[in-house]
Amino acid sequence: MFADLLPINSSVGLSIAGATFAADLSGALYWEDERLLVVSDLHLEKGSSYAVRGVLLPPYDTVATLGRLGAVVTRYNPKTVIALGDSFHDRDAHDRLSDANRDIVAALQVGRDWIWIAGNHDPALPANLGGCVAGEVALGGVIFRHEPTGAHGEIAGHLHPKARVSRRGRSVERRCFAGDGTRVVMPAFGAYTGGLNIRDAAFAKLFGGAAFMAHVLGDNRLHAIASSRCC
Repeated sequence: MFADLLPINSSVGLSIAGATFAADLSGALYWEDERLLVVSDLHLEKGSSYAVRGVLLPPYDTVATLGRLGAVVTRYNPKTVIALGDSFHDRDAHDRLSDANRDIVAALQVGRDWIWIAGNHDPALPANLGGCVAGEVALGGVIFRHEPTGAHGEIAGHLHPKARVSRRGRSVERRCFAGDGTRVVMPAFGAYTGGLNIRDAAFAKLFGGAAFMAHVLGDNRLHAIASSRCC
């Protein structure tokens, strides 16, 4: 049903405070001028977190998420990677990483700078993960942080935006980038992450009630849909 909703390619250019990023179908952003890749809300080890509480989920979310992350890192070969917070589902999730998955993370970091932004789920990341930890990062008029404030030039995560579109009696909900050219909220990258509908009041507050676009992650391409057309 997305075929007639302004189809675009598997990546699309997004302007954020004068900088041009490629919004990738994976849910990542790439800033070619800086060779910078941005992902948000990996929520690694969410499955094992639920298992600790007696809720059994297939324990493959970390493998799936790291596989997707590896693919997008290979595609763009960035100089720097910023993970925008909630990279781990809870404060102890990094301790539950298997040796194999820890090796994957280490391999992804080879030859590039890696910045872990602290999130509300993982506010105290250890130094032994490789890379460095920061509360937020500012670069060329763009600021990268976990929780969005609505500031000019902000790229944030946390809210896991999703857009729901109804047409001809069918309704589809997908992850999306939510942005207005001045700021953007990124979709969650993790395999087991849920989402918040972009018609929620939290987004109206961020964008000051102004119009913004949902760049929806379809099956094979992104689709630009005005937030007012979503339900």
